[in-house]
Amino acid sequence: MLTKLEIQNYILIDQLSIDLSSQLSVITGETGAGKSIIMGALGLILGDRADSSVCRDASKKCFIEGIFELSNKEQYASFFKEHEIDLADELIIRREITAQGKSRAFINDSPVTLTVLKDLTSKLVDLHQQFDTLTLGDTDFQRTVLDALAGIQKDLINYQSSFTDWKENEKKLQQLIIQKENFEKTESYNQHLLSELLELNLQENELENLEQDLKFLENAAAIKTQLAASLHLLDSAENPIVQQLKQLANSLESIVKFQPEFSNLLERLKATQIELADIASDLNRWQDKIDFDDQKTASIQERLSIGYNLQKKHKVQSTNELLAIQAQLEKDLTEVLNLNDSIEQLTKLVKDAETKSVTLAKVLTSKREKEMSPLTVNVNKLLHQVGMPNAKIKVSIEEVPYNFYGKDKIDILFDANNTNKFEPIKKVASGGELSRLMLCIKSLVAKSVDLPTMIFDEIDTGISGEPAKQVGLLLQNLGQARQVLCITHQPQIAAKGNAHLYVYKEQKGTATHTYLKTLNKTERVMHIAQMIGGDPPSKSAIDNAKELLSS
Repeated sequence: MLTKLEIQNYILIDQLSIDLSSQLSVITGETGAGKSIIMGALGLILGDRADSSVCRDASKKCFIEGIFELSNKEQYASFFKEHEIDLADELIIRREITAQGKSRAFINDSPVTLTVLKDLTSKLVDLHQQFDTLTLGDTDFQRTVLDALAGIQKDLINYQSSFTDWKENEKKLQQLIIQKENFEKTESYNQHLLSELLELNLQENELENLEQDLKFLENAAAIKTQLAASLHLLDSAENPIVQQLKQLANSLESIVKFQPEFSNLLERLKATQIELADIASDLNRWQDKIDFDDQKTASIQERLSIGYNLQKKHKVQSTNELLAIQAQLEKDLTEVLNLNDSIEQLTKLVKDAETKSVTLAKVLTSKREKEMSPLTVNVNKLLHQVGMPNAKIKVSIEEVPYNFYGKDKIDILFDANNTNKFEPIKKVASGGELSRLMLCIKSLVAKSVDLPTMIFDEIDTGISGEPAKQVGLLLQNLGQARQVLCITHQPQIAAKGNAHLYVYKEQKGTATHTYLKTLNKTERVMHIAQMIGGDPPSKSAIDNAKELLSS
């Protein structure tokens, strides 16, 4: 529950500290005194967006802090662990807004986004404002109400898990079927492309190597002529180079004894002679190997022609790119062979998930139908209690296609005047009727949903007298089990609070300031008397106030 609210530099508030009761706290004050300002500040720590205009003094930050007591902190453990926030018995939520419009949010001093803040506070506080009654006409809200009262949260989670499996596998199945259909359109052509590549049976870099071999064969005659000429100069001419080097070595050997350095030159000369002799041997070997094989040349030309045509066909430039295409075609064709097995397996999974979902949806429908009558009876009873004796609701369930919440469309229909003509709430209910109907529904749902704090902003719109008193009793009963805050203009409701907070404003110089105080017993009597009969209150108004407070 919310134990304390601190507000600084917010619109008309310089500094305000509000301690809150664990039961029903009523907030009253003249129109324009600042009740909505306090609600706006509270909304900020619940995750509402803010702008720079909220800063009363542009030289300072706007600061709003709410302190919550967590009676069952284990309930929030997974949230705090997920977002790496320290969890303690006391929860502190803070918002800071600068005059430049920069806003920061903190949970236990850890900075968080507004999305994370809203996620947490939605589990802590239910904020009912005047416009909130519009959700009554929303079928999702109506379903949520019925489900909460029927206690089917675990059943719904089980169904949603099965439904998700059903739809996800169904989507995967459709994708595989489309994939198979697309493959079948191109299967024969892809098989033909693969057959061409397999028939050629290329090896890595083969076309590039064959191109080099072809150039060699096509120039074999010229190459052989050049080899013969080189070999002739080295080894078989009238005065071959190798023989000349041998003679030169012999001449140099005869003078080595006269100069030691000639020995090194002699060794180098002999090494050159040996190297040239080896070169001559290699040239001779190459000359013997070279022939004019027209058949081999034609074979290479034919293979290159086929390879180049395939490169052009597949728009690539190398042997290895063709091999990559071949591998991909083989992979695709192999994968397709497994498609039928995958489709068969997924078809079974889809059928199983569908059967399970249908069964679980029937459980949801059964429990919802069982709760229709108690919801109708209890709400109609409460409507009578809050001054709407002729108003009734009726719950209908219509079967719709399976969705994330089952196969039921829930409609809460409304008849304000006992005509037995039930119509959608948003079409026929007035603002005051909507407010009281929402209070009746929330007072029932509160027994099933653990929301530590419930806030009602002017729930008393359009009512007075005995109906207002009954609304006060409902709120008082709610406050027995949880913390309730209620902004009201009705003395009958204000008198039911366990604590009474009074909002007022004062003029100091040219500035207007909003303040809040907790009324003691005597102050409360006078204030409620003023709400009844004006200021100053008459004796009868004071007596009436005392009676309201004691009843």
